[in-house]
Amino acid sequence: MVHDPVMAYEDSTWHIFATGMGIQHMTSKDRKTWTVKTTPVMSVIPQWAHDSVPGFTHHVWAPDVIKWHDRWWLAYSCSTFGRNGSAIGLLSTRSLTFGLWDDMGCIVTSREGRDNWNAIDPNFVIDDQDQPWLVWGSFWDGIQLARLDTTMHVAKESGVRSQESVRPRTIARRYNLSDPKAKNALPVNPNPPKNPTSDYAGPNAIEAPFIFKHDGWYYLFVSWDYCCQGAKSTYRVAVGRSRSVEGPYLDSKGVDMRDGGGNIFIEGDKKAFEAAGHCAAYTFDGQDIFICHGYSIAHQGASILIQRPISWTPDGWPTLK
Repeated sequence: MVHDPVMAYEDSTWHIFATGMGIQHMTSKDRKTWTVKTTPVMSVIPQWAHDSVPGFTHHVWAPDVIKWHDRWWLAYSCSTFGRNGSAIGLLSTRSLTFGLWDDMGCIVTSREGRDNWNAIDPNFVIDDQDQPWLVWGSFWDGIQLARLDTTMHVAKESGVRSQESVRPRTIARRYNLSDPKAKNALPVNPNPPKNPTSDYAGPNAIEAPFIFKHDGWYYLFVSWDYCCQGAKSTYRVAVGRSRSVEGPYLDSKGVDMRDGGGNIFIEGDKKAFEAAGHCAAYTFDGQDIFICHGYSIAHQGASILIQRPISWTPDGWPTLK
């Protein structure tokens, strides 16, 4: 079983990092047979994480990992289900082989009542100028993007030291809750769709962003609808693209993802999987690979790893082989 997988490759070994107690870690030589590490990535949760997120203990969500400037960087989510008092933490190491990570503190936090976004589900992206960015988000006002500094923390506004200065930009929503005239905006009066997983998060069911660069485009993958309900999950992945990492991200019909745009990329086929989502995409040995977790019908809704090659249409849209 695996939930929210991301992948890395070093010294003939593939690594998967995923949601779990202290972050789940698995390795493989062939991407077919995986060995689950008995020791989690984080055997000790830093005190700042407990202090920043009331109710958070040891179940660490949705990591992301990237190699940049000869170091591996791993971001992770500290939260409680359905609330947006959350934090994204940072670890760093020279090598995945040794499994010794340095605590680099907090990248960004969100606060209930202060922020209309949720600091979970991080993903690193390096633009064509070697500038690092972080994309993240779940529900509330959707998917957020902010520039990082050279320490892989959110860059602060000039002359302001406090984290209060962090003002990410929204780059994708399931519904536009702020503009009733926008395409795919929720009706103002009829009962909006109810969130079956949270009394606090609202109906803007979008999360788990991942940006993948290909042939001069930035492709933004997001997960729509609801995870974590086993066979009742409705997760699916949508995608849009932009020439700039900052967006706007449009679907094949030209609809902005901030207004609910997105091409459906993968969803449950009702044969092998009820639903599928929380994805990542990579290029390994010249082959573009898509991974995510799917809620398996054969395994009574358990979340298992999906790996599929990506192919590209003549007009540059990704599809699954």
